Amino acid sequence: MSEIFGKALQRIETPIPGLVLFELPVHGDSRGWFKENWQREKMVALGLEDFGPVQNNISFNDAVGTTRGIHAEPWDKWVSVATGRIFGAWVDLREGPTFGAVFTTEIDPSRAIFVPRGVGNSYQTLEPDTAYAYLVNDHWSPDAEYAFLNLADETVAVEWPIPLSEVEISDKDRAHPRLADVTPIPPRKILVLGAAGQLGLALRKQLGEAPHIEYATRADLDVTSPSLDKARRWRDYGTIINASAYTAVDAAETPEGRTAAWQTNAISVGLLARIADEHGITLVHVSSDYVFDGKSSEAYTEDAPLSPLGVYGQSKAAGDIAAATAARHYVIRTSWVIGDGKNFVRTMASLAERGIDPNVVNDQIGRLSFTSDIAAAIAHLLDTNAEHGTYNATGDGPAVSWADVAREVFRFTGHDPARVSGVSTETYFANATSAVAPRPMNSVLDLRKLQSTGFVPADWATSLAGLLGASGGAA
Repeated sequence: MSEIFGKALQRIETPIPGLVLFELPVHGDSRGWFKENWQREKMVALGLEDFGPVQNNISFNDAVGTTRGIHAEPWDKWVSVATGRIFGAWVDLREGPTFGAVFTTEIDPSRAIFVPRGVGNSYQTLEPDTAYAYLVNDHWSPDAEYAFLNLADETVAVEWPIPLSEVEISDKDRAHPRLADVTPIPPRKILVLGAAGQLGLALRKQLGEAPHIEYATRADLDVTSPSLDKARRWRDYGTIINASAYTAVDAAETPEGRTAAWQTNAISVGLLARIADEHGITLVHVSSDYVFDGKSSEAYTEDAPLSPLGVYGQSKAAGDIAAATAARHYVIRTSWVIGDGKNFVRTMASLAERGIDPNVVNDQIGRLSFTSDIAAAIAHLLDTNAEHGTYNATGDGPAVSWADVAREVFRFTGHDPARVSGVSTETYFANATSAVAPRPMNSVLDLRKLQSTGFVPADWATSLAGLLGASGGAA
């Protein structure tokens, strides 16, 4: 046993992505030995995700040569040995370029290995009375997707220390298919909520139509339902992108709108955050500049104090707080959103074409955010595994007023920008006959945190010119 003592805690990468071997410190004396078999703080510090185990299983094997596998389940495992020694073999059975990749090694009490979802796991005991232990982060379900590979598969060609002809193998394991007949384990699903909205449509263009990506409208999935946690087998999902929102800023000031805004923008986000935390899901929640009062003379950073003015902003701020309770979360703050469907740019282009000279607010300052750019920023954060937290995501470039944007629309569509007259917010809404929500005067969001991840936000004016030019002069 002396050879297992004295190791330093160490992380060792393998050829299979996400399959990570760990050397564990084992402390012993004449009485026996002790080790920390799983220590969350230390493992996370070494870059292993907090995979949230929910069950601890032990398989006791009294004979040398006991051989089990190759099994790939839709959950993660932390595999170790309490007593004895095994030869372990792992085969990547996930969809993708490393399908069929193999890694083998011996595991004794001074080693453990993290086996990610979809990687086939198998072992052969090398000593009698071997206790094989594994933590898993989901419970067995008949509805889950599993994959199995024959221990004797010629393609992966595992070099078992004891020939398979000399060991006892269960009939079930002997009947597993060869690699060519294995159905790969698909990635955990991505669920996009608000799929019919402007950002939802852009996310569909950005993410595509792969089988593991699911798009849902309110009709498909009611995020305000108290039984939301029962609406899906949530452990199959890796990411929820919440692009659904109540965005009727002025109507939110009415009794009916207030209830709807809080239900969609805050309460439902709390339900999603609880689901995400329980099942190890990354929650992406889209927020707004309206969480600030707009009184700052500087661009708002992600950690600026929340100070919403109206009901819409208050409900969005509450949603931000709720989303942040999920361990894996991205809160995406944006402003002045432009995408497919009715929006400010289309309205201005239509007025220009119809010969109407508009009065447009000139004391609200910000930058346009095109949904295609927001979708690209979300995809970038997910693809690069950026640090979880809040990120501002808007167009880059100079801060301007709505009147300035309107003049650019007129100019890009071949009309005289001078036809646009600037007026104050107070003047614009002076004769309003229905509820009007207070607006932040400064909606400029600081982009340095997003840029530090390697993402380059597009200049809003360049994106505007591209949109108007691509549509033949009309948005």
